[in-house]
This record gives sequence, structure tokens and C-alpha cells, in this order.
Amino acid sequence: MRKRNNTVRVYNFIIVIVLFLFSIIAFKFFYVAYTNKSGNINLKKFAASRDTYKSVIPANRGTIYDVTGEILAQDINSYNVIAYLDSSRTTDPKKLKHVADKEMTAEKLSPIINMDKEQILKLLNKKSYQVELGPGGRNITELKKEEIEALNLPGIDFLKSSKRYYKMGSFASYVIGYAKKNDDNEIVGELGIERQFNDTLKGKDGYIEYQRDAYGYQIPNTPSITEDPVNGSDIYLTIDTNIQMLLENKLEELKNTAGYTWATFTVADAKTGAIVGTASNPNFDLNTLDNVTSYLNPLTQYTYEPGSTMKTYTWMATLENGLYNGEETLQSGRVNIGEDVITDFNEVGFGTITFDRGFAYSSNVAATKLSQKLGRKNLHDYFELMGFGSKTGIELPGESSGDINFRYPIEVATAAFGQGITTTPIQNIQALTSITNDGVMLKPYLIDKIVDEKGKTIKVGKRKEIKTVASKTTTDKMKNLMKDVVYSGLTSAKFYQTDNVTLIGKTGTAEIPNPNGGGYMKGENNYIRSFAGIFPYDDPKYILYISVKQLNGSVSNMANSVKSVVEEISNYKNITETKSALDESKIIKVKSYISKNINDARDDINLQMLVPVIIGDGDKVVNQYPKKNVTIVASDKVFLKTNYNKVTLPDMSGWSISDAKVFCKMANLNCEIEGNGRVISTSIPKDSVLNLNETLKITASK
Repeated sequence: MRKRNNTVRVYNFIIVIVLFLFSIIAFKFFYVAYTNKSGNINLKKFAASRDTYKSVIPANRGTIYDVTGEILAQDINSYNVIAYLDSSRTTDPKKLKHVADKEMTAEKLSPIINMDKEQILKLLNKKSYQVELGPGGRNITELKKEEIEALNLPGIDFLKSSKRYYKMGSFASYVIGYAKKNDDNEIVGELGIERQFNDTLKGKDGYIEYQRDAYGYQIPNTPSITEDPVNGSDIYLTIDTNIQMLLENKLEELKNTAGYTWATFTVADAKTGAIVGTASNPNFDLNTLDNVTSYLNPLTQYTYEPGSTMKTYTWMATLENGLYNGEETLQSGRVNIGEDVITDFNEVGFGTITFDRGFAYSSNVAATKLSQKLGRKNLHDYFELMGFGSKTGIELPGESSGDINFRYPIEVATAAFGQGITTTPIQNIQALTSITNDGVMLKPYLIDKIVDEKGKTIKVGKRKEIKTVASKTTTDKMKNLMKDVVYSGLTSAKFYQTDNVTLIGKTGTAEIPNPNGGGYMKGENNYIRSFAGIFPYDDPKYILYISVKQLNGSVSNMANSVKSVVEEISNYKNITETKSALDESKIIKVKSYISKNINDARDDINLQMLVPVIIGDGDKVVNQYPKKNVTIVASDKVFLKTNYNKVTLPDMSGWSISDAKVFCKMANLNCEIEGNGRVISTSIPKDSVLNLNETLKITASK
């Protein structure tokens, strides 16, 4: 009986234990079913991650073209070199699938991927299944891949990828910009158009998603979800490769012949505002990113004092405010502004001149007097109307606004001739469009069109009128004044005279602020020299703007670069000028005055808008310069030597060195000339009777 009771107790105990364990299991089951968790693991996500496979289908980045369809930037296949190190990959010793001979492999790869043998060996000796042979083995080309494959190195393989490729290297580097892979292996634009239109160019990746088994294969009879990629759109720039290369070559030539710190040169369509070429130097190779000295785009982000090109808009402001009289005279040389003194570039001026002639002479004194007529508010408001102090909105990132804030009388005066304020090259291009469009200012642009992957044009660049900033009367007057700058022969602007078309414009020479503070830098090369031009005169087709910091050579070097660009663009675009325009530019063929009465000769020369220089007190002309049938332009000098008894020294102030030399030679006078600019002073006072045995010392600006 006792034995039976003991047995029952054991059975009951076992039943209790079983029921207890079952309760625990049941509770666990319901917990997992309700929460989808086991410990810290979410079973639902765990199962999905094991069974569901999702693969990205990358979109192709859009291509960047020039206006003619020339490829400037595109995606190409690239490869990363990898090395398999795990010997378990090799099942047949005769067919090695891992790197067995590391010394040999490193030695053969070293010259091809441009890495030291020791660098490669260090990677090959890692305890890893596989390694990437970087940096030299990253993003290699198809040709480099084939070169490595020809070595038949066991264990060396390639991972296919893509990279951004710039067909022409440093071509338009700051405009095109560059794109490269980030840490997430995505190609991202970091400069220029590549950055500004990154979302447009990159498109949208697609994917494929399906259920797979333990072996990685799609489970039969299960659906897959596919979303096709949307490839990036293609961008066509307004840049013309032929003009762009011309600009870049000329800047490089100027650097080699003269030298400078930096230079930028831009050409725009005068009727639309489209930028057809914009070069800068230094630049850099977009594929290697070597020699990047600055990430600022000179066209839109360099701000500097523009100098005398700003006089164009001071004269326009005075005209628009009804305060301008071109025939009104002023005494050039210097003018006091409170305790400050404004001087002309030659310090002594050009005598009594008209305001029209003051523009040709680039007189700071004339600009100052016009600023006084206008007053601070009118001058500032007009500069603002012309777009200075504001971004143009051209399609490039990080554009600067410049600074046209000026308050005190001396600041108003200096602003009138482009000192104490800052502008950008693109602002100057924009302002010039008003002169070529009868007072209507245009917005400059770089995008010709954008085309999506289906070939649909989704954006078209075109002429956009911003506002009317001047009357046609004002712009016609400015074109004539700008022509006089180049063709009067009064300043170094005469070096910009071209042969086949009439280039008009305005020069600028701006001092450079001292980076250490306290005024401006000293020295003959410490300037930013610029030229704002329009051609041809009769029907403007193009606008140009060049600026060069710390030019080491002559201004004529810079002018030659500009002239060459104008002539070559004119030939390339078949630009010819009408006969009437050439007549209007006052090109004159010199007559013969030999044996003529001096008074008759003088009167005839004056009628032709030339400047007679009489040598001696005789009544007949015995010699002349230039000779008969030589072509010169209005305001050039004609030297007439008479049958004299005595020679009086004329006022040489503002004369060119070449004119001074002609006078000395024709008067049989010994001369010593110091400097290479315009005549500032002479050792003998003007109107003095010369002793031909005496040496005349002439001092010119440097």
C-alpha cells in the first residue's frame, strides 16, 4: 500500500513539473507571437532581412555638353583593384584563386597602379579575406584594367564602378566644376555646374526586391518588385568650345610673355547675355584636381575694385540725370575734396579739357566733378540700378554681391572712378549689356538647355530682360565715347585698336588694397588692370571683360591678347563691319602738306579732326609726319616742320613717348626720356624758344 502511494506522489510531481514547463512554453509562445521579439531580436525584421533581398539599380549621371554638343563631362566605367588573400578560395593548386606569391604580385603591380611595392605588400599581408589595393588601384580606367589583366596575376580581381570623367582636363574648370564619390559611394557635385545642378544631373536610383532562399536564389513563384532608375538629365551650356579654348590659350600666352598673379577673361553674346566663353588662370585639371589654388570662381566670386571701367556708369548716371554737357570744360590734374586731393593718373593732368575728352583721357578729376554734380544718392542709386552690389543670379553656386557702400565726399569721388567699391566680373558683363541693347539690361546665363533621359527639353536658356536702365540717347552717346577711348590715341587704350572690326571700350587700372592694412600696395605692378569692350561698333555682337592682377609686362601685352581674341572670333563667326561704321570710326588718310602754306595746312588738319603740331616759325611746310597716305585716326597728331628760324617747345603734357620722340627727331633736338607712360613734365618750360644744342629732359609716368 505504501509503495502504491509513493508511486502516485511521483506521478503527481511529474505532472506538476510538466504542466509548469508547458505553461512557461505557452507563455513564451504567446509573448513572441504578440511582440515579435525574442530577447533583443525583432523576429519579424530578422526574418525579413534573411528572406528579402533588395539591390540598388544605379541611375546614370547626366552628361554636360557645350552649346555645339561637344561632351565636357560624362560618366565612364571605372574599376577598383582587389586582391583575394584567403587560401580557402583555391581548391586546385594548379588554378590559384588567391594571391600566393605576394612579392611577385606587388612588384608587377607597383609601376602600373603607381604605388610603392612596400605599400602593396603591406596590404597583401593583412589577415583578411580580400583587400582593396588603394589608393592607386581605385577608379582605374578600362585601359589600365586590361594592362593588369595581361599580367595574369592569381587572386587579382576588379570591382566595376563608375566615375566622372572630364574629356578636356582643365577646360572651363571653374564653370563645369567637378563631381566625385562621397563616403556613401555616390557621385556628388562639389563645384560649378556639377554642384549647382547636382539633383538634376544625378537622377534617381532604382531597385529590385525579392524573397530569396538560404542559397541566395529567388524563391520560386514569389513576386519581385522592380523600380527602374531615372537617369539624370543632360545639360547643354552656352559655352562654345572654340571660343573657350581661344580665351584659355590667350591667357596662357599672356602668362608666359608677361606674367601675372591671376587673370580672368569672359565673352558674352551682346544681344542675349549668353556666356560663350569664360576662362581664368590659374585653373586646374578636373580629373586629378591637381594644382587647385582656390575654390572661388573668378567670374562670380572674385570681388575687387574695378577702377576706371566704372567711369562708364558714372558718365551714364550723369547723362540719365540730365546733368551732362560733353562740351563743358574743366581744369584737369587735381581737385581738392576737403583735406584730400584727387589727381589724374599722370598727376599733372591734360590741361583744360571737355568732359567728353575727360572720358577718353580717363580723367579722375572729370569723374570727381561729375560725382559732385550727381551727389551721393544719385550716384549710388544708379550703380545699384546697374546691378552692382547685388548678385546677378547666374547659374553658378556661391555668387558674391560686391560692395558699393560709400558715404563721405571723398568716398563718393573715388567711387566715381572705381576705387573704394568692389564688383565682380559677371556684374560688369551684365552692366555692359545695357549699352548693347539700347538701355535694356539683360541677365547673363550659362544654361542653353536641359534635356531629360527621354529626350524632352525641360528647360531652355534665353534672353531675359531685367529692366531698362538708360535711354537709347544715353547708350548711343556712351558707344561714341567708348570708341573715342580706343581711337583717339590719347591713352594706352589705343593698343586695343583692331584691324577688321571696330572694338570700343574702357580701360581700368585699380590699386590693390594692402593686405596688411593701411591704404594700397606700392609698386608699378601692383594694380588690377581691366578692359571692358564691345564689338563691332556698328552692330554689337559680343561683350568682353578681362581683368589681370599684377601684370608684369606692358599694357600692350594684355591688349594684344584682347585684339587677337576679337579678330579670331570675328573670323570664326564671319563678322564684318559696314563701310559706314568704319567711316564713323574716323579713320583718316593723311594728305601731303609739303610746300603748303603753314596756315592753310593747319586749317586743313583741324578740319579733319587731327591735331597739328607746328615745328618752327616758318611759313612753309618742308617735312611732315606721318607721310602722305598713311592711315591714322581722329585726334592723332600730324607733325609739320617749317622753314624755321626758331623752334618753340609746345605743351607736351599727356603726350605719348612715341609722339615726344617724333618731335625731338624732326626738331633735331637732343632728348632724354625717363619713364614709359605719358609725359608728365619737361626740363624746359612750354612756349620757350629752344636752344638746339641743349638737351631736353622729358619725364613720363612709369
